[in-house]
Amino acid sequence: MQRVILASPRGYCAGVERAVDTVERALQVYGEPVFVRKQIVHNSHVVRELSQRGAIFVDSVEDVPEGATLVFSAHGVAPAVREASAARSLTTIDATCPLVTKVHTQARRYADAGYTIVLIGHAGHEEVEGTTGEAPEAIVLVESVADAEALVLSPARRLAYITQTTLSVDETRAIVDVLRRRFPHIEGPQKEDICYATSNRQWAVKELLDEVCLLLVIGSHNSSNSNRLVEVAQAAGVPAYLIDDAEEIDDSWFEGIDIVGVTSGASAPERLVQDVCAWFRSRGVLDVAERRAVYEDVVFKVPLELRRAERSAA
Repeated sequence: MQRVILASPRGYCAGVERAVDTVERALQVYGEPVFVRKQIVHNSHVVRELSQRGAIFVDSVEDVPEGATLVFSAHGVAPAVREASAARSLTTIDATCPLVTKVHTQARRYADAGYTIVLIGHAGHEEVEGTTGEAPEAIVLVESVADAEALVLSPARRLAYITQTTLSVDETRAIVDVLRRRFPHIEGPQKEDICYATSNRQWAVKELLDEVCLLLVIGSHNSSNSNRLVEVAQAAGVPAYLIDDAEEIDDSWFEGIDIVGVTSGASAPERLVQDVCAWFRSRGVLDVAERRAVYEDVVFKVPLELRRAERSAA
């Protein structure tokens, strides 16, 4: 190998930054333990580090002692989860990414207006479960172009579509094209639901693909946006591998490879990228350069309820 090119932007987005910061600051205000429903973000390193600081990750509100402090993850929750939390007298802190909250709001508005809502997303993903919970009787899930082609809906119903925020831009566009062809009256959001960070990271990868022979994506295997980065490269014919960290790199991948691209999903800490760079340098690769596609300056404040608690504790 002769060269490693780092995609930029990569790694933490504003929503992940906010969610991780929320748990860390909640531990300072409330003390240990602070409970977190599901993984705060989909990265095993982040979850492990927060666990070591006193966070306890649970699958259900029922696993949290009555009266305890509970943080909702960045992926959002259904209204039923909020109701169950209130029934257990939990102090809740909502770390849902504001861009996910926007999709929840759209779902409620469409449902209240009598629309059937096509939700483009992946079954079983926590964000999709939370969004569906806003209007379960009105939402129909579509995961692929084939699903969109097979969809049977009454032509008399008002229709709208919304999307999960961490999807492939290209695949989602293809699904929307099918929906618009089959249901010309379908409505959609004024601004696309796929978040700026997901779009930017996919664009940054595309900018590298003409130069690199292989792409490494740093991110956990349950991270939707990280998996989409792998798919972007593979769709262009470039081999790509998703790794949690440098320890998962396989030397055999690089036989005959002289230029490698590296990026990271929106929930992967930058230190993991630097560990991968160190792995390459230890094998004699001296040319490690960054290629910036776009500059990001988005910042989200931590949840209001946490800021109020911090002021009270001051």
